[in-house]
Amino acid sequence: MACGLGPALQFAIRLAHNGTRVDPGLAAARDAQKSRLEAGGAGKWPLIKVEPGARLKQPELAQTLEAIAFEGRAGFYGGQVAAEMLKVLSEGGSDMTEADLERPAAMITTPVAVAFADHVVHVQPPASQGALLAMCLAAWEAGDYTSAERAHVGVELTLAVFEYRDEIARGIDLLSEVLEIDRAHASLKDGPRSYLHTAGVCTSDAEGRSAASLVSVFDDFGSGVFLPRSGFVLNNRGGGFTSKGNAFAPGKRPVHTLAPALVTGPSGTCAISTPGADGQVQSLLQVMLDWLASGTSLTDAVAAPRWRSEDGKLLVEKGHPALDDLSRNGHRTVPTEAGDMRFGAITAAGRHGNTPFALADWRRTTWAGVA
Repeated sequence: MACGLGPALQFAIRLAHNGTRVDPGLAAARDAQKSRLEAGGAGKWPLIKVEPGARLKQPELAQTLEAIAFEGRAGFYGGQVAAEMLKVLSEGGSDMTEADLERPAAMITTPVAVAFADHVVHVQPPASQGALLAMCLAAWEAGDYTSAERAHVGVELTLAVFEYRDEIARGIDLLSEVLEIDRAHASLKDGPRSYLHTAGVCTSDAEGRSAASLVSVFDDFGSGVFLPRSGFVLNNRGGGFTSKGNAFAPGKRPVHTLAPALVTGPSGTCAISTPGADGQVQSLLQVMLDWLASGTSLTDAVAAPRWRSEDGKLLVEKGHPALDDLSRNGHRTVPTEAGDMRFGAITAAGRHGNTPFALADWRRTTWAGVA
């Protein structure tokens, strides 16, 4: 392979060539979005007709991945893939040009880091809303809260930090904001939204290097605009544009929900992430409060029942010990089935001393392994 990405892409190329089983969840999402996908040019995509349990082969996608493996960035932002992308976008009314695709795409900057419970939590800088998690952790550290207040205070902190979402470009400066919350009464702010999607991957190698990542096309099948020769749909992360500092303008990047984290401390490093859009900050906060602030094992912290604020309601996983307390605090609680996908699906990997570990949530479809 001519590009350093070649070895990393070999497994994905093989899956695209040989096929993967279509699980019921993917089939259901396809059925729900079928008319939108067909309108976006996906009528001949093999996924449209494959039955649950059958094998989906995607030779066009394999070819695209091979181009990236051999040519790196040029295999995607140039050549056949770029030409098809510009053609399809132009047919839809876009003014995107070759010059737009030639501009550097990656943002490589310093993480936002916050000290928390004898550890340091590193989150992605803008344009990720990971800084909202750092704000919550900093506020908890400064607030002298008790374990009995953990659920209510956690909810109120997330509602408070989401008021700063459109100001994410300020990055680490947001940590200087003082979050005013009522320790006993629900504020009933709208706060986070009800988006769900994303896929999280965490890994750690024998040399102690760890990585936490998230990838998302935003909505189910992104924009629904399909590139038949290249074998994939275009995303619609631009749907994250809102107002104020995050208003639409040429050259700007929308604040996005992807918020993986790295936790470093006395015993080693842990990469951790979860899907769930605005729920990412909330799920990670709950795990870190249980694990780092309260001394629960990471395994038990991930397994524990969770809550999630969305659109003014508070979903509470059945079996949560604070459900009654949250209701008494005045939250609009909605008891929700345990394992509901809105509570996320934590993945984690790292090293505890010299011992490698990997962990997967019991929610959603996740895997973990150590080799």
